[in-house]
Amino acid sequence: MNVAVIQLLVLAGVAIFLILRLRSVLGTREGFEKPQAPVPEASRSRDNGRHEFEVIEGGVDRDIADHVEEGPTADALARMKSVEPGFSVGEFLQGARGAYEMILMAFERGDLVSVEPFLGEDVMDSFNEVVKMRAENGVTVDASFIGVREVKLTEASFDEANSEAEITVRFIGELTSVVRDAGGDIVEGDPNAVKRQRDIWTFARQMGTGDPNWKLVATGE
Repeated sequence: MNVAVIQLLVLAGVAIFLILRLRSVLGTREGFEKPQAPVPEASRSRDNGRHEFEVIEGGVDRDIADHVEEGPTADALARMKSVEPGFSVGEFLQGARGAYEMILMAFERGDLVSVEPFLGEDVMDSFNEVVKMRAENGVTVDASFIGVREVKLTEASFDEANSEAEITVRFIGELTSVVRDAGGDIVEGDPNAVKRQRDIWTFARQMGTGDPNWKLVATGE
């Protein structure tokens, strides 16, 4: 077996390892799909069978009811508001949408310094590990963000003992992404194909403090 063939096999093995490691800290990328028109937020908020519930004295808090059904998640959000009346679920989700693009693209570029204030320690360590492996193997990622198809609040919890809030959000984003080896050759992806990516991220923050920033503390798919 000649040297060129051996080098090709080694690069292929490195690329497969990095792709699997990437999936462990980010979501699942599926298919090659054409961009579609985003679904209006209002239409998603009027799911059939949604219950209304009283979370504030004198009526229903639409800021909560428009995003989650009655239950533990809604109760946790209501308790967050009792500690911090200015907290808005709608505004949080808008901020989460922007944070998703910012953090995802910083990770793809390997530039984590710019988003470090928004990452929990465990997430920062996991992201850094992947970025370091890329650099050691001469692998680079070229990615372009297309947009967000879905932002859905799936779970929330609130620890009243320390006012620690956690909110989990499901994202469906669209981007183009290719992985290149040290020689610049593409080993995974297609620069002209839009991929849909699903992520489940958990953000945390201590409510009622002067720091308004939520931190990404867990990732999944």
